[in-house]
Amino acid sequence: MKKLKTAIILAFIFVLNISINAQVHDKSWESITEKKEGEWFASDEAKAIAENVLLYQRNIGGWPKNIQMQNPLSSEEKQQLIALKSDLHDITTDNGATYQEMVFLSKMYRQVPDERYKKAFLLGLDYLLEAQYENGGWPQFYPLKKGYYTHITYNDDSMVNILDVLKEIKDRTDYFSIKPSDETIKKVQIAFNKGIDCILKTQYKQNGVLTVWCAQHDENTLLPAKARAYELPSLSGQESVNIVLLLMSIENPSKEIIAAVDNAVVWFEKTKITGYREDRFPIENSTKKEKLLIKDPNAEPMWARFMNLEDNTPFFCDRDGIKKASYAEIGQERRVGYAWYNDRAKKVLKEYPSWKKKLKS
Repeated sequence: MKKLKTAIILAFIFVLNISINAQVHDKSWESITEKKEGEWFASDEAKAIAENVLLYQRNIGGWPKNIQMQNPLSSEEKQQLIALKSDLHDITTDNGATYQEMVFLSKMYRQVPDERYKKAFLLGLDYLLEAQYENGGWPQFYPLKKGYYTHITYNDDSMVNILDVLKEIKDRTDYFSIKPSDETIKKVQIAFNKGIDCILKTQYKQNGVLTVWCAQHDENTLLPAKARAYELPSLSGQESVNIVLLLMSIENPSKEIIAAVDNAVVWFEKTKITGYREDRFPIENSTKKEKLLIKDPNAEPMWARFMNLEDNTPFFCDRDGIKKASYAEIGQERRVGYAWYNDRAKKVLKEYPSWKKKLKS
């Protein structure tokens, strides 16, 4: 009887695990692309999602953004996507687009060596190489879309995502299951080096001292540039983080890269906000939550998303583009609908000492 109970329990756990693993479609597209490689990518569910990914890819190689690729498509929707294949509008690397699809296809190919996955991945890589400016940066959309979208964009880690892809490929790691030709890898190496050079050239000098980066830089002058009305030229306490982590991941860094990291770390130390935490409270008849800064001597450090180019003071904006000293001074819609503070730079400060030690060894 005891063995029977044990068998029933084990069977229940097995079925539960299958159920949990099968419910990937309930998650966001981003979380699916971040899913650990393994057998799920050989499942019928994963294959069905992969068909969607192939359909959404445009002939130029990139994908549009903010698409939940796992959502089922009707026959009519599939025909519409086929008709859009040659369309050159709204193809981007913003919000993880193109990067996430390439990561997913690589994980699929390792389990299911379908040549269509390989072809789509390599076409995506060609797209990234084609989209790069001569100065090494990347625009938010390619082909270019009029407006601030032509700026070199570090916003939401767009350019860092691209360089992460190129780094894995040029270093010939096993991160991606799909291997480009030697000729393409040479192009990737050149593109990566140009990208890093662009990062070094766009690092902002404040009174002659290197600091960090803006979320976007003018593609011609390389200076910090404005995006949306409330995203003014500034020093970013968010986007700068993964730029620094990327620089720290480079083997045998040049003296310019080392200087860039050293100065950015000094800036992060200088601009960290201590003694406050951000609390959230329910808003009546809303799914969003109100934000409030609360004094807390034990709070972990955090950084403002936007800081003034002249003196590093944080600022906040409504859709009118007028700077305010605190987010209590802007409307609730922008206050609760945007990430004004974050703690991402803690990772840089944590890893920096070991990085310096490694340089000396």
